Amino acid sequence: MLMSSVFGRFRTVIGSLLFVALGMLSACGGGSGASSSSGATATPSACSNCGAAVVTLTDAPGDFLSYIVNVTSLKLTRSDGTFVEMVPTTTQVDFAQLVNLSEVFSAKQIPAGSYTSASVTVDYAGATIVVDNGTTGVTISAANLINGSTSLPLAAPNPTQMTLTLSLSSGGPLVVTQGSIANLALDFNLLASNAVAPSNTNPTTVTVNPVLTASLAPDATKQLHVRGGFVSADTTAGSYVVDVHPFTNDNDDGGQLTVLTTPTTTYAINGTSYTGAAGLTALAAIAPKTMTSALGTWDATGKTFTASSVQAGSSVVGTMNDAVEGTVVARSGNTLTVANARLHQMQHAGIAYSHQVTVTVGASTTVTALGNSGALSIQDISVGQHVQVSGPVTAATQTTAASVDATAGTVTLVPTQLVGVVNAIAGNVLTLTLQSLDLVDASKLDFKGTGTNTANDATASAYTVSLPAALSTSAIANGAPVQLSGLVAPFGMAPPDFMATSIADYALSGAVLHIRFAPPGNTTPFTSLAASALVISQATVQASAQHTLQVGPVHSDPATLSAGIQLVPDSAASRTEFAIVHAAGQSVDSFSTFADFESALATDLNGTNAVLELLAQGPLNNSTGALSVDKMVIMLGN
Repeated sequence: MLMSSVFGRFRTVIGSLLFVALGMLSACGGGSGASSSSGATATPSACSNCGAAVVTLTDAPGDFLSYIVNVTSLKLTRSDGTFVEMVPTTTQVDFAQLVNLSEVFSAKQIPAGSYTSASVTVDYAGATIVVDNGTTGVTISAANLINGSTSLPLAAPNPTQMTLTLSLSSGGPLVVTQGSIANLALDFNLLASNAVAPSNTNPTTVTVNPVLTASLAPDATKQLHVRGGFVSADTTAGSYVVDVHPFTNDNDDGGQLTVLTTPTTTYAINGTSYTGAAGLTALAAIAPKTMTSALGTWDATGKTFTASSVQAGSSVVGTMNDAVEGTVVARSGNTLTVANARLHQMQHAGIAYSHQVTVTVGASTTVTALGNSGALSIQDISVGQHVQVSGPVTAATQTTAASVDATAGTVTLVPTQLVGVVNAIAGNVLTLTLQSLDLVDASKLDFKGTGTNTANDATASAYTVSLPAALSTSAIANGAPVQLSGLVAPFGMAPPDFMATSIADYALSGAVLHIRFAPPGNTTPFTSLAASALVISQATVQASAQHTLQVGPVHSDPATLSAGIQLVPDSAASRTEFAIVHAAGQSVDSFSTFADFESALATDLNGTNAVLELLAQGPLNNSTGALSVDKMVIMLGN
């Protein structure tokens, strides 16, 4: 399955490695008080020497349709050995759904100090792990979900929990100061954490060696999601406060966060749409503890969260009614086929995965769209669209799929990610070779009925996208891989097939190089090892067990670069992350500069230690073979 993330094809078995700590975390602070209407703050607590620790969680994509597990603990440990527990109760998480966003996991007030490590405990009891095999997906049984450290199943009577420990450099701890806001962004890398055997097309076992990475701010390319019970609103300041309830957690001990809004923020409150001040006024009138959900952006400098869209009450999926969330892969009349579905049933705690769900809509179905306050109807629901559907759920049987009756319910259209390669540019319209919609491969989408007539039905080989005038195509060229976000065009009204609201040019954002050497590894992988560049010859690349180069959805063979590959520091990068992982010792050394990284690597490569894996990310110069590295991980066998 083609993934848009730069880490989307990094698949490896990392022995007994428990973690990779990417990112030198530097001290953070700022802010003049613990409560303010101008920032994303936590409300004051009884602690007189506390600051807010906003912890977010995301995931680099992997070949999984579902990865539902329980997070039972998230501890931050201070330099004096004391720790704070950030998770008040067991929280169910589907990491497969965290590819395109970051979730605020906690915003608690914690004692000031220098925090040097974080540990996350994941419980695999009752886990739902579904591998994407290109068709219906394969559910991995508990007996075939293996703990990579013990080689035993993650099922009773064996231990079902695994603890991921992230050690932060002594030179870059998470610093919490009184009255300020610190942010720790955690990334659970599914591809690096799981080895599927014998292959994704015929999976039988998944071996788990969890990998966790971290930085001081959420990935700026992803939207931030904040879910929580409503506390209060300040219509003058344009903000509101929530008790943080991540994912399906309804416990009130996740801390409080202030959400900023703008005149263009859209709202869906109990099925009614609003924009700007009218929406915030309507939100201010709802009852305390009513569930809210907001998508927006995090300002790493000001430590503020600003919402672009807000949902509340019955408009929040799975809080007041049965619901399903997934991707529309086909439509026939008023019947939708929703794939990769997450089912929320009020009589059951948590969520369940279903490969496909049948959804029935009708004239009385209320349709809204995040980021759009206009009047919509069921005609706006088309193939490839990410949807949240509210209505009674009928569970699957041995002969029938699960179904949802939304004829008197609601459907919310959620901004959907598109990945493709540009074929042509004409004014504000792009024609693409479509790779995926909402991370669903284009081959799985049935476009019948999407066009104004049969001849105009969408096709993956010539998928058309309209762009607003504000989105420039000046940096986009034919053959360029792109990622867009927006809404699929209404059913039966294409072309265009998709209406974009944002666009990213992969050719400008960078490439990913992944090289794996067969055990016991390569003791001399570099022909040159210097602070200015690491050089890998073409012969070394060709001799490796696996070598891939990816720019967006486009894959090529790095061995075609006749001069080999040069890994040089990216002088234009705003944030750099380097790490040397010692697999056998289950430890990691993190560095903030390429020079320090190269110096330590030169010491480690003493003729005995061998490189097992190499992952590097940054802008690529195809003509010279130079990859300007802003992220890099070297895995050694020692």
